[in-house]
Amino acid sequence: MSDRLDGEKSGTVAWRPPRWLRGPRPEKVPPLVGTAGAVVGLLNLAAGLFPRFRHSRLHALAEVLPGTVSALAAASSIVVGILLLMLAHGLKRRKRRAWVAAVALLPVGIAAQLVYRHSVLGAAFSLALLAFLVWHRRAFEALPDPRSRVKALLNFVALGGISFGLGLVIVNSHPHKIVGDPSVWERIKHVLWGLFGFEGPVRYVSNVDYTVGYSLGALGLLTVATTAYLAFRPEHPAARLTEADEEKLRELLAKHGGRDSLGYFALRRDKGVVFSPTGKAAVCYRVISGVMLASGDPIGDVEAWPGAIERFMEEARAHSWTPAVTGCSETGGQVWTRETGMDALELGDEAIVDVADFTLTGRSMRNVRQMVKRIERNGYETRVRRVRDLEPEELARIQKAADAWRDTDTERGFSMALGRIDADKDGDAVIATAHLAPAEGETPGPFGDLKAMQHYVPWGKDGISLELMRRDRSADPGMNELLIVASLQAAPGLKIKQVSLNFAVFRSSLERGEKLGAGPVIRIWRGMLIFLSRWYQIESLYKFNDKFQPRWEPRFVVFRNSRDIPRIGLAALQAEGYLELGLPRALRRKAPAEPQPCAHKDEPITADAVGTAA
Repeated sequence: MSDRLDGEKSGTVAWRPPRWLRGPRPEKVPPLVGTAGAVVGLLNLAAGLFPRFRHSRLHALAEVLPGTVSALAAASSIVVGILLLMLAHGLKRRKRRAWVAAVALLPVGIAAQLVYRHSVLGAAFSLALLAFLVWHRRAFEALPDPRSRVKALLNFVALGGISFGLGLVIVNSHPHKIVGDPSVWERIKHVLWGLFGFEGPVRYVSNVDYTVGYSLGALGLLTVATTAYLAFRPEHPAARLTEADEEKLRELLAKHGGRDSLGYFALRRDKGVVFSPTGKAAVCYRVISGVMLASGDPIGDVEAWPGAIERFMEEARAHSWTPAVTGCSETGGQVWTRETGMDALELGDEAIVDVADFTLTGRSMRNVRQMVKRIERNGYETRVRRVRDLEPEELARIQKAADAWRDTDTERGFSMALGRIDADKDGDAVIATAHLAPAEGETPGPFGDLKAMQHYVPWGKDGISLELMRRDRSADPGMNELLIVASLQAAPGLKIKQVSLNFAVFRSSLERGEKLGAGPVIRIWRGMLIFLSRWYQIESLYKFNDKFQPRWEPRFVVFRNSRDIPRIGLAALQAEGYLELGLPRALRRKAPAEPQPCAHKDEPITADAVGTAA
């Protein structure tokens, strides 16, 4: 059976409607449809906010209509405008529900513009967009994104603020119709009362009371209705790794896990997975802000990778997600670009140490050797063991210490983090710990003599990959150097031949930029990277890894087109935990209990002790 989805031709021929009834192909839909929807939304919003043109050809006809009809038209125009602005992004991503809502709203907006502002041009533009959407109806088939109740609260806060601001504009958009000279506070109270459907202290003449009142009431109703819809609609959960999926992935890793040091991180439980038709390969991913983000190479047999990649791209097309891959190897990048037509860009390098070649002797290892010897003279001792060999009480203490020593509120990590320490599921993982016995008369800390820890996940049958580094703030500087050296020295006894350390972003640019004869462009780029290192440990992590004399393996990011790069970058920062766009921590819903998670291995590196993890 082939891993490609070529499709099989059926023996019977199904009837298909004529070409003129089917409409154009989905890929022919211009990407500016979302922008057009936003423009029409702004036109409707402007038509409802500002008074009608006194010299319009339709003015004479509209004068015979009751004042309530004109007021309702103004309110409808405002509501339609706001909703079209909210739907613009969904139209751009070809969401089916956004299309249905837009097609239902546009006729209302056309009628409102003709009745209230008498804008023939605005109505014609809206009619053109409506005809375009109907003609391209086959293109809008994208499935909805994963949903969250948090969006209801965000909608209430954001749309409530917008409604209040628009309400102030509406109240003050008829200055010559206001009775008297109400104060600013009275106008604000009028907006607040109007949003709740009550009459405020400001008075108007010539039926403007109806227009302002209906418009404010419509804004308040829109805020409540959209918030209620988001709060009570059926929740569509984000993709999660099921027990069955995890078992299949473990089988693939048992056969092909040695190919990629990032393979074991596919077992993170906040990832989804798609398998090739034969089940011999898989791609794990996470959807963030409309980006379907995969990490590392596909899992499994290389010959089956194209089938898994095609399934991945089909899933992205079905939901209109932006496909992207971060941290894939050179081989993985070649397969991804060949099978999808996407582009690749070198993202950085992974530091890998071959155990057989590692030694503390020599001038290049002088700093590491001196630091390790100094710490050992201070009384520290190290232990390197498989997770399955730890007693449950000691493992629980290490888990609590790792959580307590975390420097940030959020868990960091995605592409090179597992997010847990589990003796049952991940017994082959390795834990390195540093211990210091308390001095005579000194009270032991909350975690006994434990002062630092590192967690390594399996990499095939004879490798490990660093996943987590944590230390007690009171411990001596250099704990990470101490534990990495201890792990490398203990590796032969654990039958480990290679150790993957941290991932250094833009390492080659930093290295070339500091060499003699580097050009102005690479020097400017290096300067920007050093500047960004104040917030993101770019240079410090490279320098820390380089002390162990590793071999550098390039890693790539794969993307569809250049304009997607900023969006993919933001999604990657969110995935790794460096950027958070959700609610404040106090307002978040508590996550269901799981095994104690652990953060990304790339903990902050201090300036006075490079490599000291927080």
